[in-house]
Amino acid sequence: MGAIRAISLPKTSAGVLLFRRSGKNVEVLLGHPGGPFWKKKDHGAWTIPKGLIAFGEAPLGAAKREFEEETGYRPGGDFIALGHAKQPGGKTVHVWATEDDWNPEELKSNTFKMEWPPRSGKYQNFPELDRASWFQTEEARERILKGQSVFLD
Repeated sequence: MGAIRAISLPKTSAGVLLFRRSGKNVEVLLGHPGGPFWKKKDHGAWTIPKGLIAFGEAPLGAAKREFEEETGYRPGGDFIALGHAKQPGGKTVHVWATEDDWNPEELKSNTFKMEWPPRSGKYQNFPELDRASWFQTEEARERILKGQSVFLD
């Protein structure tokens, strides 16, 4: 008999891009990833709040759940499908936009645990997002991760 090989399925995420109108301008809400790797990074580091879709979960449901887990806020409104994009690391991200307003100072992000410093045997908890902010679309293009900029179009 031949060896059994594990099949690795591509990871798929879903997220919500909140937007609001401010006069003639449109602003979008982005989150800054928590943890030591992102601590000193700013331009090209911000992200649409998103996360992995669980097996059997509807992508839009996952997008709403992940937004709430990462921000502490459950977005409302009509959700507009912005499509999906393959990220540089190979993950596919599905994004919906909705017009809603939220105060990022109320951020209450879930956390993840990782060994830090590396090979120290010590584990620390870090927030998924350490801050969130509203940006006009042009500034958002400078701040967002390169693979997610397509969703600003």
